[in-house]
Amino acid sequence: MSYCLNPACQNPQNADRTQFCLNCGTKLLLRERYRAIKPLGRGGFGRTFLAVDEDKPSKPRCAIKQFFPLSQGTSSAEKAAELFNREAVRLDELGKHPQIPELLAHFQQERYQYLVQEFIEGENLQQELARSGPFSESQVLRLLKDLLPVLQFVHDRNVIHRDIKPPNIIRRRVSQTPIIYTYPTLTGELVLVDFGAAKLVEGLRETGTVIGSPEFVAPEQIRGQAVYASDLYSLGVTCIYLLTQISPFDLFDINQDVWVWRDFLKVQIDPKLSRILDKAIEPSLSRRYKSVAEVLQDLQPQQSGAGTGAPQQRAGTGAPQQRAGTGAPQQRAGTGAPQQRAGTGAPPLQVPVPATIAGTIIPVPPMQRVVPVRAPSWRCVHTLVGHSHAVTSVAFSPDGATLASGSEDKTIEMWNLHGGKRWYTLTGHSDWVTSVAFSPDGATLASGGRDKTIQIWDLNKGKWWYALRGHEDRVYAVAFSPDGQVLASGSRDKTVQLWNLNKGRPMSALSGHAGGVEAVAFSPGGEFLATGSRDKSLQLWDWRNGRSICTLAEHGDWVRAIVFSPISLAGQTPPSPPLVRGGAGAGSSILATGSRDGTAKLWRVDAQGQGTLLRSFRDNSGDVLCVAFSRDGGFLATGSRDGSIYLWDTATGGLLELLTGHGGEVLSVAFSADGGCLASGSGDRTVKIWRVGN
Repeated sequence: MSYCLNPACQNPQNADRTQFCLNCGTKLLLRERYRAIKPLGRGGFGRTFLAVDEDKPSKPRCAIKQFFPLSQGTSSAEKAAELFNREAVRLDELGKHPQIPELLAHFQQERYQYLVQEFIEGENLQQELARSGPFSESQVLRLLKDLLPVLQFVHDRNVIHRDIKPPNIIRRRVSQTPIIYTYPTLTGELVLVDFGAAKLVEGLRETGTVIGSPEFVAPEQIRGQAVYASDLYSLGVTCIYLLTQISPFDLFDINQDVWVWRDFLKVQIDPKLSRILDKAIEPSLSRRYKSVAEVLQDLQPQQSGAGTGAPQQRAGTGAPQQRAGTGAPQQRAGTGAPQQRAGTGAPPLQVPVPATIAGTIIPVPPMQRVVPVRAPSWRCVHTLVGHSHAVTSVAFSPDGATLASGSEDKTIEMWNLHGGKRWYTLTGHSDWVTSVAFSPDGATLASGGRDKTIQIWDLNKGKWWYALRGHEDRVYAVAFSPDGQVLASGSRDKTVQLWNLNKGRPMSALSGHAGGVEAVAFSPGGEFLATGSRDKSLQLWDWRNGRSICTLAEHGDWVRAIVFSPISLAGQTPPSPPLVRGGAGAGSSILATGSRDGTAKLWRVDAQGQGTLLRSFRDNSGDVLCVAFSRDGGFLATGSRDGSIYLWDTATGGLLELLTGHGGEVLSVAFSADGGCLASGSGDRTVKIWRVGN
């Protein structure tokens, strides 16, 4: 195959060994030796092609970069020629490094300028991320240790790359001819490419052109004032993107002007690496790393106390539960609105390791595992497969015949539970679906999404009805009032919006939380609305009057999930569980919450809307992602980061059963109205249906 390099050619593909394009007549060989095969990409000043060097017997592959003289804001051919010549000189010098492509030739032919470079066989990190999912802590550490010396080499030659991002980092294919490295600290695995945006540092105060990919560009570079630290910023943002697989735009909270990348981690990472990344992505130059040497210094293993023989703490060897010298618990990795997750298995239990102060080991008691009192009586009867990404939410229809599941793949699947098969798919969200809820009559489904909207679906017709818009940020949770007339939605914008579903428009907004609202639930009688937030609190509202009744702040981290027991404590059927008979009082309700602090809690809510803590449950993973009551309120199901479902006795607080089988964290659980069926949605992209008995 030969590819015509004439940008105006309408049919650029030609047969092998063709000398001139059969469509436009353009000469196909550059300098009588380089033949383009196919396009690889298009950038700010030109195009890149895969090519072969026909002058050599082996016909090795190479990369051709073709420059457009007057494209993308380049005002003159002279300016384009200057940029071209500067890049050629720069690449000739930088290409001496084994982890930067070698420059093979540069020339002009038929009005266009060309660079020919070594072609790196392999996959770039953007492709690797799409194929394998988020990087682990050890992978990011290897990336830093492999690329930082390359960046030091670049900076030592007064060059700023200005476009460091995953597509510009290629993992060299191991089958390629081995290279003898003269740099003893390098592995040579990663190659830094595309120096088209690079700038020679002729003066750090000079204002230049804004070049680079917006998601990864440092604030000062956006103003046209790139410095060496700008590359470190881009490398740091690349790392947090690879750890989370979330757009850097979504990893920064513009309302609070802070990075929130830890909220989207799938597993805990070493606090030392976390601090290094935080310093690399500091918006302020005065607080950011100034040089590669500073980062490499901080990556070195910590030295133990003199003469003590205390073990050294190394990044990537385990996440300690306490920071040395503070006793402060390590911040847990969380998800907030469920984010993209790898379905490769539940993360291992994190075991505390000793902290040290001046070489003295401070013992940390091991985390006590909770053990179920009996073998599972609930069995998985169906595994529903159809979503292409994590299943964030599940909900049963009131008659128990249908299950709805929302996913990060932007769809809602409707499942017929009689046969355990997919019925139909609802599409309409432009981003992840974070929550789904059926109306009490089963005729309507509401779904919240990261696209800041709530979509209303007519289930009698099986299609979209209308959208509710008003939140300024992603919607985390939706819930119908018991009469089905009102919908409550919680959002990352820290508000709860109440919607009149008869008119399809907003009623009022509840403001009072200091963080995003992760969960909403109406009491069984509809008197109260409960909301859980990232501010670690639970609030109870007189929602009709827009008044907060009380705030409960016993959780130590985000309140992710809220559910009321389906029965009140006034003695109605079904029969009250033992907890109810303990004298909670007529007109009261039982509320359960799940938190990132690793606990689920039971609360009594009296007739005045005042809450009292009754009991706490702590799972083995340190992160409760979802909660659901059984029909009679006798036990509570919690979904966990370790991929298990915990069934707790609400009367005693003991763990009754542990249900396993998911290959990823359990993000949502729900019981059918008759209590005979439990559904769970997981990061492994599946929904499981559980039934009690054989």
